[in-house]
Amino acid sequence: MTAGIDDIAIYIPRLYIDAIDFAKARGLDPVKLQKGLGVSQMAIVDANQDPACLAANACLKIMQRNKLSPEDIGRLYVSTESAFDESKAMNSYVIGMLEQVYGQGAFEHCGGIETKFACVSGSYALYDNTNWIRAGEADDKAALVVVSDIAKYDMGSSGEMTQGAGAVVMLLNDKPRLLEFDPKVTATSIIDEYDFYRPFGKETPIVHGQYSNLLYLIQVRKALDAYKKKVVSTGLIKIEPGETILDHMDYINMHLPYSNMGKKALAYMVRHEWRQLPRWKRILQEIGMDEPVPKDPRGTIESVLGDAEFMAKDHEFTKLFSKTQEFQEVYESKLASSLIASTMIGNLYTASLYLGFRSSLEFEYQKGIDLEGKRVGFGSYGSGASAMVFSGVIQPEYKQVVKDMNLEVEIGERKRLTWDEYENLHENKLSIDESMVHTKKEFVLIDVKTETESRGERRYVFNE
Repeated sequence: MTAGIDDIAIYIPRLYIDAIDFAKARGLDPVKLQKGLGVSQMAIVDANQDPACLAANACLKIMQRNKLSPEDIGRLYVSTESAFDESKAMNSYVIGMLEQVYGQGAFEHCGGIETKFACVSGSYALYDNTNWIRAGEADDKAALVVVSDIAKYDMGSSGEMTQGAGAVVMLLNDKPRLLEFDPKVTATSIIDEYDFYRPFGKETPIVHGQYSNLLYLIQVRKALDAYKKKVVSTGLIKIEPGETILDHMDYINMHLPYSNMGKKALAYMVRHEWRQLPRWKRILQEIGMDEPVPKDPRGTIESVLGDAEFMAKDHEFTKLFSKTQEFQEVYESKLASSLIASTMIGNLYTASLYLGFRSSLEFEYQKGIDLEGKRVGFGSYGSGASAMVFSGVIQPEYKQVVKDMNLEVEIGERKRLTWDEYENLHENKLSIDESMVHTKKEFVLIDVKTETESRGERRYVFNE
């Protein structure tokens, strides 16, 4: 049985900090943010918003747009690393909000859980629900997989310049108009690491930036190798001499902790794949230097990062490689469109990969490209650490969905925060009733109880 993504919707908070204002306040060069990281604006949640209401607003959008009733939905999963309860799953909060619109008990038949594995958890949730549909368990019902997060870092930290917030929801069924997932080829890689984590009671993560970035590249490469073996063994793809698996992906979507990390990840994978091909010799001649090798090629990530000479040479080589015509063609045709939304919104943790997919659909369609039959590859990563590589094919009915995509309209009118407003929100100095934007037809947080017997209980309302 087929299964895949029928529609996709986003909800982004209406507040943002501009990269120019951020750079000025932090004494940074704005070019470092805009060109170096690919950050122009970072979405910031209002005082009356949390990841649950972001998720509920996204779900309401996709249900209303597709004229779905609660009876049409059999599962609702929420994937997040911004959880505020260690027991009660976030999808139950979302169902409670949706029932304010659809009636009490309307979703009581709807199964689901909250999934957690840093930024890769949404991909595991997709895989689980896709297989639920393929197994015939869905009984003609659809699944909603919501990825919702608030990427927040300590004030003054290096991660602060890669913040963001929002939710992306995907409607899965057995007759998908957008993308049908390729069966039996999804591949994973997992290892126990502390590259990025958030201990109990801490609102912001502990980040080892360079270590995490390199681990991301290594884990996705391992998952790609496993994926390649699966597509060959299942007969899905035949790789001819002189080709790589990337040649058989028309589009590639990568996890985006910041926009330009997607380009770095693509360059790493392309180097890995092209290294054994005849074209590599020609590329090295164009670059004018050999590809550097660390002093201890089989060493640890720490030893590689500690090899200052190698790191400097590898940085130089990557820059030169990224400028070659061969790589630029791959980048522009397969990845570039997926990065546009990220520059406008920032890091969405679990949702960043799928915001990239949404971005790619809209902006490739605007180029006038026929997307039918194109294979999309996904490189998903979550710290801690796991990677997942999978793929799917754009379906003939995709235009029914993509023709109406307009990122700016879907985000809505936004308010540019002053630095003082940003600091007050970041440091939780505003109460819930001091929100900066008063929205209508949206779910908002109205109360978090503090009494001993009900501490932490949250109340939401749908603003009419």
